[in-house]
Amino acid sequence: MVGIDRQRVRNSFHRHATEYEAYADVQKRVVSRLVGMLDGESLAPAGVLDIGTGTGMLLRALYGLYPTARLVGLDLALGMCRTARGGFNDSGRVGLLAGDAERLPFRDGAFDLVVSTSTYQWLEEPTAAFAEACRVLRPGGLFCFALFGEKTLYELRSSYRQAHEAVCHAEESRTHTFLSQERVYESLIRAGFVAPRTSSELETERHADVPALLRAIKRVGAGNAAPVKGRGLAERRVMLEMMAIYRREYAADGFIPATYEVIYGVGRKG
Repeated sequence: MVGIDRQRVRNSFHRHATEYEAYADVQKRVVSRLVGMLDGESLAPAGVLDIGTGTGMLLRALYGLYPTARLVGLDLALGMCRTARGGFNDSGRVGLLAGDAERLPFRDGAFDLVVSTSTYQWLEEPTAAFAEACRVLRPGGLFCFALFGEKTLYELRSSYRQAHEAVCHAEESRTHTFLSQERVYESLIRAGFVAPRTSSELETERHADVPALLRAIKRVGAGNAAPVKGRGLAERRVMLEMMAIYRREYAADGFIPATYEVIYGVGRKG
């Protein structure tokens, strides 16, 4: 797996916080799906933590779903926290703070429910973060999350690898690698969750062309998911070749598809 530059992730999401929701179509569908899952659990939590709250899309939905709960949103990027704060009109039962999913600033057993969407794919090894989620849950508490899995943006990543090998005559190893469903399940077990369950669904976006896709990825702050653009003629040739391969292999009806695999997970603390 390519090493994930956490500082780059933080800075990118911080910069693009104000425009995130204008481009986060898949992320919005993931939030809606997770809220439906939670509604089916018939919970009445007193305390809820949203890890990687972003602009607060999930937190706003939970505000209505759990009208008496104390809600806390945490995000690595301060800009995201500030943007999320604007969605609650200074509500006294919502707290927002910047923090790391792998080192949660809360006492053991502080929450009845921990949730997260579109966050854990930015961790090379999710076990430590899952263990932190387990730690801050009370016994019997629920952890419910969604992350992007290994089939995410496979069209883009495959096209870039082929282009890099064709132009540079060397194997490419810089594109982001996403987690498999099996690895997510195993990480939940290692983190201490009882009888966890996972499922996987595919979501597809359509874009006018590859530059439009790359702009959309950048504007939701997800630059680590796209090929790293280096300087120089060789990298320009790689990008042009990648776009040609993408169009040739995947374009249909005047658009290019971009596939996202969404892995949903649920676990209880014993």
